[in-house]
Amino acid sequence: MSVRLATFNVENLISRFDFSGFRNQARQDRVLRLFSIRTEAEFQRLEEARAIALTDDSRQQSALAIADTDADILCLQEVDNIESLQAFEYGYLFRMAGNGYRQRYLIEGNDKRGIDVAVLMRERTRDGQAIECVDVRSHAALTYRDLDLYLPELAPLTPDDRIFKRDCLELDLRIGGRPLTLYVVHFKSMGPGRDGLDGRSSTMPVRIAEAKAVRRIIEDRFGAGRTANKRFAICGDLNDYRERIIVEGDRRNGYVFRRVEEGVSAVDVFTGDGFVENPVLRPAEDDRWTLYHNMGPDDRYLCQLDYILLSPELARRNHSRVPEIIRAGQPYRTIFPPGQEVERYPRIGWDRPKASDHRPVVMTLDV
Repeated sequence: MSVRLATFNVENLISRFDFSGFRNQARQDRVLRLFSIRTEAEFQRLEEARAIALTDDSRQQSALAIADTDADILCLQEVDNIESLQAFEYGYLFRMAGNGYRQRYLIEGNDKRGIDVAVLMRERTRDGQAIECVDVRSHAALTYRDLDLYLPELAPLTPDDRIFKRDCLELDLRIGGRPLTLYVVHFKSMGPGRDGLDGRSSTMPVRIAEAKAVRRIIEDRFGAGRTANKRFAICGDLNDYRERIIVEGDRRNGYVFRRVEEGVSAVDVFTGDGFVENPVLRPAEDDRWTLYHNMGPDDRYLCQLDYILLSPELARRNHSRVPEIIRAGQPYRTIFPPGQEVERYPRIGWDRPKASDHRPVVMTLDV
């Protein structure tokens, strides 16, 4: 008995227009800067047209990437609300790609932009086993004080601030009658640096606290020291990595790919002592990446930000299975290591449209 489980940061599945670019050029789309826009009303009309045209192409690419996962259960990040999720599922996944997900779960979280984590599920697996949702719980209201996780390096945050920047959505499922618990997360982004630290380092304490909170939730649920034989998975965008593939060189002279291990990562909270296993480490070292970061020729790398972390019991049952990373929705600016090039979906652009800035990760699990 198996189930296909996937995670995907679908990138801004948003049903609202953002008109703040009229007064804040840093938030204005680059194409609008090419035009002379005199009034706010004119800006709004142009922004609406731009967003609608680009969104249709992007969501077609997103749907194709999801169709390629062939997932029974799909954990999503950066979803605006249940209405946008329903519209995407029906208008794109079902009608365009033929992949329908009748069960949909989303609880509003803490993100200031209004993006949430969500789960889509079929009614049955590809093998015909029933997929049932027994319970859904949000942990968005937890504070640092609640779990005694506040440390001075979290300042200017306070002990009464909420731990999760979005949520930790907990779902109790039954697959053909057998239990499986999912924890769907989207940790604090790296963002710009501050206080002399780069963006990753300055936000690291927040992500470490989020990881500790997820682990505490799981240990409180199953019992500390008694989680090894339970069936659970942590899925989502952790916004952190243990290793990078740094990309050097240029198109004319060729590229060099150099692997670098990181000394500190929020991922260590989960994997450092075997609490869970990261099965994406099973492929070759240069084939584990789910995101291409490019801030210029001196700041380019491939890394894993998207995870399906398995409990020891699930990892043992699936020791020979290898996750798949779907990369056909990537823009042409992405620099692939040798031998990894893929045929992209129709109408993929140099930078956009694309399926997302992240890649879906999917794995077949024996439960």
